[in-house]
Amino acid sequence: MNEQTTQRTWQSPTAPERLAILRRAKSIAIVGASANPSRASYFVGSYLLSSSPYEVYFVNPRAETILGRPAYASLADLPVVPDVVDVFRKDSDLPGVAREAAEVGAKTLWLQLGSWNEEAAAIAEAGGLDVVWTAA
Repeated sequence: MNEQTTQRTWQSPTAPERLAILRRAKSIAIVGASANPSRASYFVGSYLLSSSPYEVYFVNPRAETILGRPAYASLADLPVVPDVVDVFRKDSDLPGVAREAAEVGAKTLWLQLGSWNEEAAAIAEAGGLDVVWTAA
């Protein structure tokens, strides 16, 4: 684990607060989405498309389609402002994703299990986003 991962000052929303975020959300953008079935982002995207009420958008500048849906180069290229930005990127990429999420007006930055970056959390919070993360 790197220093960014081990030093956390942020408190993630509680389970009821996370549930409330998900209940309010209508759209989810998966940043770092992959067309590779062995990747976690593929599983999450597949699950959300088949078993949830959300509009799901895939963000990957190197893909044209993922799970039969268009893949977008960036959050700014999406046809909607996503309520939740679900991030599958390495920790060092998180500040840029947080900045982009704030710039497009997203409501929540959702980081994956074990993923963390203090700078990204500060950027997202300053931009008015909720920040959700799950400790490893």
